[in-house]
Amino acid sequence: MKHRIISAGHICIDLTPMIPGVARGKMPGELLVPGRLVRVDSAMVAPGGSAYTVGMTMKRLGNDAAVLGKVGKDALGGMIREALNDAGVTGLIESGDVTTSYTFVLAIPGVDRCFLHHPGANDTFTAGDIPEEALEGAELFHFGYPPLMRSMYENEGEELLRLFRRVKGHGIATSLDLAAVDPHSEAGKAPWETILRKVLPYVDFFMPSFEELCYMLNRPRYEELAAKGGDMAEGLDLEQDAAPLADMCLGMGCGCAVIKCGVSGMYYEAAGTERIRAIGPGAWLESAIWAGAKGCQLCFPAEVKSAVGAGDVSIAAFLTAALEGRSPADCAMLAAAEGAASVTAYDTQSGILPLEELERRIRGTV
Repeated sequence: MKHRIISAGHICIDLTPMIPGVARGKMPGELLVPGRLVRVDSAMVAPGGSAYTVGMTMKRLGNDAAVLGKVGKDALGGMIREALNDAGVTGLIESGDVTTSYTFVLAIPGVDRCFLHHPGANDTFTAGDIPEEALEGAELFHFGYPPLMRSMYENEGEELLRLFRRVKGHGIATSLDLAAVDPHSEAGKAPWETILRKVLPYVDFFMPSFEELCYMLNRPRYEELAAKGGDMAEGLDLEQDAAPLADMCLGMGCGCAVIKCGVSGMYYEAAGTERIRAIGPGAWLESAIWAGAKGCQLCFPAEVKSAVGAGDVSIAAFLTAALEGRSPADCAMLAAAEGAASVTAYDTQSGILPLEELERRIRGTV
């Protein structure tokens, strides 16, 4: 059965040069030295961002998907439009008053990614950009990366709140993902705990990463981990570090908190029976299985070429499994497996596998 889903929010073009393996482990500052020519291989140029990656992945996993992202009427916007048209995905919002967002992705083998980002049209995205007819018949609405969309965090998140109230008013299940922010940026100075307290009562599946959520809800712990350098998620104790954050999010009103913890895995926790029964159409979630469920899911091993979009791919797999009526533990397992499959390619889509194929691989039957 196909499920009608909407993936909205941040959309862009990702430009990823293929950096040779001889650069493995080198920090960006060791490569990007003024006056030096760094030889790289061919570049991957592909649409990206939460709206595109979650929507296209859910489409590939068998859902009827619409992607509601905002682009300019320029060459980069044309590339995104063409990719969506080729996949039979509708919903793109075009405006001649803005430029299309792009991200330059520096993916050095063995080193976490670095980004140069132009927000473009994403900064102007509002709830009013979504036409009423686009919401008709939808079972699930996912929104991603409000920290990279100025209108969504200005005025203590009033526009984000307006959007989620409107969607929930249609009886649609909702999902929200965040994005990492520079503490010194405008977005980094926004009152995120206040914003989340407003919005989370209207969010059924809250799916941020540990780093961004820790920054927003437990700044002392964030600064302690940041001071150590390296990958903040590496070596986390999920019960000690992620579980308290999930508890806070449930206390703010979300239905299920799923915290992506990078190489350390994933932690999930669901609210009580009454809140679970209030999720969307509800027919595809069994409250007896979901209510109060919690647990940790470790990562699956993978040969990493690029982790760009891996979190979005994991979200798409988790939500697809939930729409199919699977348990929280199965949703988390398939999300981790799909994320591991996605990092074996430089783009966000080439490594994606059907959930049934993932299950066979997990069980060792192929």
